[in-house]
Amino acid sequence: MAWYEEAVFYHIYPLGLLGAPELNDHSQPVHRLPGLKEWVDHMKACGFTALYLGPCFSSGLHGYDTEDYRRLDERLGDNEDLKELVRYCHENGIHVILDGVFNHTGRGFFAFRDLKEYREGSRFRNWYCNVNFWGNNEYNDGFSYENWGGHNMLPKLNLYEPEVRQYLFDTVRFWVSEFDIDGLRLDAADVLEHGFMRELRGVADGLKDDFWLMGEVIHGEYGRWVNDNTLHSVTNYALHKALYSAHNDHNYFEIAHTVKRQRDMGLGDNVHLYDFVDNHDVERIMTKLRDKRHFLPVHVLLYTLPGIPSVYYGSEFGIEGRKERGSDASLRPALSLGDLSSRDNIPLHIISALGNIYSKESALWYGEYREADLTTTKYAFMRGDILVTVTNSDREESFDLGLDGSYTGALHGREISSDQGRLRFTLEGNSAEIWIPVSDKKHYEPLKHSPEKTVSRNDSEESFAEMPQRAEAGKSYEDMSIEELQAEILAKLSANGPLTDRMKREVSENVYRDSLLNWVKSFR
Repeated sequence: MAWYEEAVFYHIYPLGLLGAPELNDHSQPVHRLPGLKEWVDHMKACGFTALYLGPCFSSGLHGYDTEDYRRLDERLGDNEDLKELVRYCHENGIHVILDGVFNHTGRGFFAFRDLKEYREGSRFRNWYCNVNFWGNNEYNDGFSYENWGGHNMLPKLNLYEPEVRQYLFDTVRFWVSEFDIDGLRLDAADVLEHGFMRELRGVADGLKDDFWLMGEVIHGEYGRWVNDNTLHSVTNYALHKALYSAHNDHNYFEIAHTVKRQRDMGLGDNVHLYDFVDNHDVERIMTKLRDKRHFLPVHVLLYTLPGIPSVYYGSEFGIEGRKERGSDASLRPALSLGDLSSRDNIPLHIISALGNIYSKESALWYGEYREADLTTTKYAFMRGDILVTVTNSDREESFDLGLDGSYTGALHGREISSDQGRLRFTLEGNSAEIWIPVSDKKHYEPLKHSPEKTVSRNDSEESFAEMPQRAEAGKSYEDMSIEELQAEILAKLSANGPLTDRMKREVSENVYRDSLLNWVKSFR
């Protein structure tokens, strides 16, 4: 079987996690990428077996405006840093995939610079779509062109042009030979030319065994992209939406319907879609959930429904993040692993436990999915011989299933047995369990906290995340991280009286350094 069919992915947006400047001045490399080695150790400890490393090649801004496909972004380091990181991942049993941003480039890409300089005389005029020398744009280029998403900073490549295809295929070959990567996530795959993806599949199949192609697809019939001739997998945005809204709306029919519909598309147990609950483009799961106690059942479903589970960096610690003022900055924060790991963090216990279970239970990779019980507030299904049960209401739920045998709860250690061919038991509200047949004789360490103790119900109450840690004494405000500035503001507010829920929320939602600096300096 292929490695990716049994993988648990960890998704890192490196420019954000490592605190790189927003703008790239293309000066000497700053070797931030080696800082990911401690995160690789963390991944291994949590049961992750694959790393999806977001855009990391030279760009002017956020990484998806590529200016040089064959040089690591200077804000992260140099090519040797990436080569060493992949080697370290492989040494620790972790496969690595990179972002392949092939739909568009940045304006600093060599072909676009040549087009600006030589216009009609540029040998690269056919590298971009719908170049019109009678048009213009906000950059006053004296011509217009097709772009991605209405953003002229992202001119769209002409993937029908053989020279463009060959350049990109040679780039992928370079990434494999230079960095030894194991696959690609194709950015904006839902608008990529299908002939290009079919040809890329042929190239990929000849690069190394089990080289994986996964595409970013938001909407549509996933079978258009996932087949023997195009891609191995796509992002499962349909399940992503169902996982959080089915809990917010107390409606498990949404998840069950999503799974059924994908199976009706031909995407059954042998098709492994890329499942996730948040990523660098959408708000954090802890922000989206109205009841934070649903973190447990949501992630149990992520790890047990058909597909390849993925966790976005930091979400295993229960951090929040929402889109603000049209910016994704708060979704892509710089984090200190040391600060996060020093806390007794319940979400981390949950993710680590799920990673341990997933690594040992092949039924969660290949087991047949069979629905066993379904109401708006409870859901049970089989994966092979494993039973999964979840609840989303405050009340205790009763299950009466036509199953025979004895099972042990891998998360909480409880044992249940059938009586005359019926398996009857209750599960407390806002909870989940993965039931392993007793005959398997596997033992899992129970979670340290019961479901009801995982977190309080409301956003405004104390939840998984602890108060941010204050900076060391004597540290200047200008040298503090965003989290440290937030902690200083909370400390100063608390000195003037009790902290209200609104105060905490306003501080946590402010992720803008200049604003925080002005705020903390305003105290007397």
